[in-house]
Amino acid sequence: MPNTPTALIIIDMQIGMSLPTAGERNNPTAEKNIATLLTLWRQEKQPIIHIRHISRSLNSSFYPNQPSADFQPELAPLPHEHVVEKNVPDAFIQSGLERWLHQRNIKSLVIVGVSTNNSVEATVRSAGNLGFNTIVINDATFAFAKHDYSGRPRTAEEVHDMSLANLDDEYAKIMTTEKLIKDMEK
Repeated sequence: MPNTPTALIIIDMQIGMSLPTAGERNNPTAEKNIATLLTLWRQEKQPIIHIRHISRSLNSSFYPNQPSADFQPELAPLPHEHVVEKNVPDAFIQSGLERWLHQRNIKSLVIVGVSTNNSVEATVRSAGNLGFNTIVINDATFAFAKHDYSGRPRTAEEVHDMSLANLDDEYAKIMTTEKLIKDMEK
């Protein structure tokens, strides 16, 4: 683990994201990889930030006080771990996240969670623009299938890959869980 603090940011790993109604997704082992990194960060006593989307829409499964808005139990924060609630995809908007990181002199971030093309991409773009050294773990994030702007259906893997391509080398480094762990052992 590096000498300077590196925050693990886990985005929107809520029960609603694991329900079949969420749609066709890629990376079925993403939760396992997130759990591996969460365990490592806890062992190394590195900062962990859990992001929770709280919708303003009454019809959303992420509206407050619904079971689907709760964290997935295996990825739930411990009492001392920081939780940030957001109402838009970008975790930096009106959340105090940037200030919290600066107050702790945290300049490096590892970002995991869902969905790659929405909250992950929005948050990573801001992190890069704000000057944070940011890594996205491609096998610890996932996306859902959707239609593109022209109406063509795109698989979850295509959506995921395009989002990572948007971020790569401009806003963040992209790597696998295994590569990150090997790099940390050096």
